[in-house]
Amino acid sequence: MIRNILLVALGGAIGSVCRYLLSEMSDASWPWGTFTVNILGSLLIGFLVGLVSKGIVSPEMKLLLVTGFCGGFTTFSTFANESFSMMKAGDALQMALYLGVSVVIGILAVWLGMSISETIN
Repeated sequence: MIRNILLVALGGAIGSVCRYLLSEMSDASWPWGTFTVNILGSLLIGFLVGLVSKGIVSPEMKLLLVTGFCGGFTTFSTFANESFSMMKAGDALQMALYLGVSVVIGILAVWLGMSISETIN
């Protein structure tokens, strides 16, 4: 159990640092950093879950990469806060666009990641 916790913690720490570095891309008009990490994280988690289902990625690596790294890398709370800030600023159209585009592209990214993993033997 301790080993599993350490794997998740290590992956989460690395994912969080990567998220921080990419979040520097954000500007006032569109939260590109959060959008980028959530889409890349969706692509990566789809790819990794596909590899796990094929037995290519071990349960330990799943803890490190899927639960830890992807969990630390992606951020729903920041996404929700940025969306709320847009609404509060009266940018309802931009908020709706951000919500819609993020969810649709995120789901497509998971599908693409899984599709890519299917090509690996």
